[in-house]
Amino acid sequence: MKKFKIKQVRSAIGRHKSQKLTLEALGIKKMQQEREVEGSPQILGMIDKVKHLLTIEEVK
Repeated sequence: MKKFKIKQVRSAIGRHKSQKLTLEALGIKKMQQEREVEGSPQILGMIDKVKHLLTIEEVK
């Protein structure tokens, strides 16, 4: 399975509650915080939902 490095680069202030909860589910609680996650279908769906708030980089 692929791994991705995700980083929050835009604020969640003023966003829908579901988008804020999705960021928390991905393990991101603060701006500029990075996480490395597995590329399972569930995780990819969550990333797609908040991709406008993140930078996504594939880890080799």
